[in-house]
Formats: sequence, structure tokens, C-alpha cells
Amino acid sequence: MIEQEAKRLKQITEQLISTKGSMVYQSPRHGELMPSVEILKETVELLRKIIFPGYFGNSSLNEENIGYYVGVNLDRAYHLLMEQIRRGLCFDCLENNDKICGDCNHHAKELTMSFFEKLPEIKRILSTDVEAAYCGDPAARSHGEVIFCYPAIRALTNYRIAHEMTKLGVPLIPRIITEMAHSETGIDIHPGATIGEFFSIDHGTGVVIGETSVIGNHVKLYQGVTLGAKSFPMDKDGNPIKGIARHPIVEDNVIIYAEATILGRVTIGAGSVIGGNVWVTESVPADSKVLQ
Repeated sequence: MIEQEAKRLKQITEQLISTKGSMVYQSPRHGELMPSVEILKETVELLRKIIFPGYFGNSSLNEENIGYYVGVNLDRAYHLLMEQIRRGLCFDCLENNDKICGDCNHHAKELTMSFFEKLPEIKRILSTDVEAAYCGDPAARSHGEVIFCYPAIRALTNYRIAHEMTKLGVPLIPRIITEMAHSETGIDIHPGATIGEFFSIDHGTGVVIGETSVIGNHVKLYQGVTLGAKSFPMDKDGNPIKGIARHPIVEDNVIIYAEATILGRVTIGAGSVIGGNVWVTESVPADSKVLQ
């Protein structure tokens, strides 16, 4: 009986490793491991503590110790993130020469420091998102409640972090970070999307914002809104053409209500209101109302 089981398991093993038409296994370039999702989770939580000190973690802060608190967390986050960026660079690298890893190490340090220099601006723009959520929700009792409790701020924190990394050219890591928030909140924001200041998402579950979406300032979305793409063109070999602008442009001061779907490279003009459950595939002039 045991021999029979062993034989059948061996057959399954052979079938699994001989699968055609798909990547059977990941062979790390330069002998490097894949980025660690667990360590990236820890890193993002450290960044959350740095951006919103006192709201996350168990530290009691005051004017005397806040500098030490932020500095210690900044140092740990820097070293954790640098290692993960290095692994991401190796994953994305097309070279199989181990000697190139010296360049990857240096590049990882430069990218990590460049990202950390963006943290004050990330904090500033997130403060506008907190303000938008607070002012836009009569149920919000304080800015602190918005920071600590609202899923949109958690998702936007991950997005703002990941977006800056994307702009710097960091591979793989930004997508992992936004997918963490997607899993936690149900809000799916691609790190390549461009989102202005004072952005708010009410409730949030089911919101999808595609890679090439461009969103202006003072825009508000409700749950279930999709800023997506229509069918995209293929190249001569039948493969989807990457990198083309295929998602909507939403100008300033637009409100999009629950379950609205906006597809393709269309423009929603400034000051417009898009009603719930509306399907939009054509541009909308400024100050329009689109209702069922």
C-alpha cells in the first residue's frame, strides 16, 4: 500500500514539473530570493507609523521622544526596504551574470534613499486625503478617527508609497504593496495611477482604479466605482500591447457615486457628477450630471 502511494505521488510530481505552456518554477537570478511579502508588510507598517506617529503601535509619544521614535523606525524601515528592492531588481534583471549584483546593490541603496526623501511629501499629500475624508463624511468625529479606522486611508497610504516607488522605477515591490491594501480593504488601486490631492473614497469596497488612470484634485468616489479599460489592442503576434493610456481621466471636483463604471481613455470634465450604476464609455463635458 505504501509503495503504491509512493508510486502515484511520484507520477503526480513528474506531471507537475513537466507542465507545458506555463512557468514551472521560479529560478532566481543571481541566486537571489524573491521579495518577502511578510517583510514588506512589516516595512509598510513601519512607514505607516512614521507618517502617522502615535496612531499605530504601542508607543506613547510627546515632543521629547517623537524624534527618536521616528528616527529609529526610519532606520529599520530603510534597511528592510533596501533589501527588498534589491531582490526586486534581481527578479526584474535580464542579466544572468552574478557580477552585476554589485550594480544592483548600489542601485537599491540609491532607490531606497530617493524614496525616503519623498516621505515628507507623501505625508503632506496624505494629510489632504485625511482632510477630504473628514470633511466629506458627517459620521467622522475626528481626523484621528479617519486615520486610524478608515479603510480608504489605509489603501491610499499603501498607494501613495507604492506610486512614488513606481515613479522611481522600482520593479515588483510597488505592486506587492498595493495588493496588500487590496486584500485588506477591497480597494484596488494600481501603483501607476496618478491621483491628485484631497482624494477620498467613501466606504471603498470594490473600488478599482486602473494603471493609467489620471485623477485630479478634490475628487470623491463611492464604493464599487470602476475606472477601467475597454478591450485593449493586440500586436501582430496576438499579445496585448503594454503601456498604452487606456483608463479614464477624472478632472478636479468630480463626484462618482456607487457602482458607476467608467471605461477607456475618456475624460470626466471638472465639476461633474456621475450617478450610481451608470456605464460611461464616452467623455463628459465639465459640470455635467450623468444619471440613469
